[in-house]
Amino acid sequence: MDRNTLLFIVLTAAVLIGWDALVLRPQREVLLEQQRIEQATRAAAEPDITGGIATVEAEKTLSVEEALAKAPGRVAIDTPSLKGSINLAGGRLDDLLLKNYRETLDPESAMIRLLTPREARHGHYIEQGFVASSGTENKLTESLVWTAPEGAVLSIDAPATLTARMGSLVFEKTYSVDDKFMFTVEQTVRNEGDAPASVTPYGLVVQRDIPDGAGRYMILHEGPVAVIGKQLLERKYKKAATRDDEASGQMGWVGITNKYWLAAAIPPQDEHFKATFKNVGTEGAPIFRANYTLDARAIAPGQSVELTSHLFGGAKDVDILRGYEAPVEKGGLGVWDLDKAVDWGNFFFLTRPLFWLLDFFGDHIHNWGVAILLLTLVIKALLFPLANKAFESMSAMKKVQPKLEELKTRYGEDKAKLQQEMMALYQREKINPLAGCLPIIIQMPIFYALYKTLFVTIELRHQPFALWIRDLSAPDPTNILNLFGLLPFDPAATPLLNLIPAIGVLPMLYGVAMWLQTKMNPPAADPTQQQIMNFLPFMFVFLFASFPAGLVLYWFWSSVLSMAQQYVIMKRNGVEIAWGETLPFLRGKKPALEKK
Repeated sequence: MDRNTLLFIVLTAAVLIGWDALVLRPQREVLLEQQRIEQATRAAAEPDITGGIATVEAEKTLSVEEALAKAPGRVAIDTPSLKGSINLAGGRLDDLLLKNYRETLDPESAMIRLLTPREARHGHYIEQGFVASSGTENKLTESLVWTAPEGAVLSIDAPATLTARMGSLVFEKTYSVDDKFMFTVEQTVRNEGDAPASVTPYGLVVQRDIPDGAGRYMILHEGPVAVIGKQLLERKYKKAATRDDEASGQMGWVGITNKYWLAAAIPPQDEHFKATFKNVGTEGAPIFRANYTLDARAIAPGQSVELTSHLFGGAKDVDILRGYEAPVEKGGLGVWDLDKAVDWGNFFFLTRPLFWLLDFFGDHIHNWGVAILLLTLVIKALLFPLANKAFESMSAMKKVQPKLEELKTRYGEDKAKLQQEMMALYQREKINPLAGCLPIIIQMPIFYALYKTLFVTIELRHQPFALWIRDLSAPDPTNILNLFGLLPFDPAATPLLNLIPAIGVLPMLYGVAMWLQTKMNPPAADPTQQQIMNFLPFMFVFLFASFPAGLVLYWFWSSVLSMAQQYVIMKRNGVEIAWGETLPFLRGKKPALEKK
């Protein structure tokens, strides 16, 4: 990382923080206050879809096994991709395992558990149904027990139908599922009473407390998320715990997501709906709810209403998500912007094309590590002209370095005179010391987008590269403390040593590459700044020790390509690279001293 890049990062951070604090934050507070007033005004008139969610905090937290056994009955789920069950209490989907995704690289390790009963720690479930509209007597609550045929199993070839009665209303809910992660829910409400009834369709996703490990990375969104028309609404867990959000529109979905997985409730895409994020728990024990409600349905005596909606519970595989976005006539479901569950970031217009290219290489080469190398090479080739300008400027600065040192020796005590003479030297040599900044500024969004792409996409999870790298989404498994596996002990399992960050081969290689690159750049005019530049490679070794191997591979390979480009430009401009001063073993033999 050169001095211009460091300067750019510091200045950009200062501008963004200042803009947020002085302009955006006051505007957000005003808007949020208006939303709170509007929500408080409407609260009394809204149908209650909270049910008994909040009361779970008064109950003892159960293990997953105990919570599953507590249900009055369950309908098993068994598909090529999913295993789990539907809880007959509330008719909700609260038990779901992903068959093709494991906790670790061991194929015998536990399957990823996506959904968990609400009574368990970090309860997480999806529910769709009807509640009574305001002013009516019938109210379908979560305590209602549904019935299903004995031994019913939901599979891709066999739907499962649940029925329930409350007062004069008879409810029927039929689940069907595809071979991936999408459930279709066909619901019917029949009014067998003598008076008209009114019901409001809803869908909700609930997450009890903040999941373990959530919030570790600022670059990643984890928490409630929704798409309402062209609007993407998302709140990280910590913010969602203290504020409510609401939006309405047509086409979209609501859900709760983390890095790789999504649980979502999807309303009919041709109906207007209202989406809400709300913490229905207590202070210190949040219960996050993302829900939608549709317009109320009036049901005359002897009549019924029908509704078809969907639930998604699974991996955020981009190809699968986009398959559901496809129109019905092309084999999809027409779900609007489901792939926005992947956190593409503010530079989505760059991140998505970069992912498409990475996915193309990965699918055709069948090695995602090589795909990362090829993608980085393509990006470097596209940015070659811009990088050339930056390196040309650095070469020119390095070429006049002896003259700058002479000026420092002559005017070192007179800072004003030194600065004046340096500016005069730059003018004579036709050098702009900031000329290398603009190309770097233009490149930064692209490299950030590539970094984001590698970080958030599930396609890299548990994908090997070569040699010791068996999972590109996990940190380098080697450790310098046991000489990268040569010594027969595990530092992570050794007291005291397990407190030291595990520094693997890839982070060290990146540190060496970064250090060599700093030696190719002209030294900073300020000795303190130069000391910082010399220290940065060591700092980044520790910083990158916990980063996914795929990201470190990208940064290392990018540094190697940058060094090669800079080396060629410096040689072409006649700038000497004093490798002997940097790497003593490259020094030639010193000539023998002549005898006087």
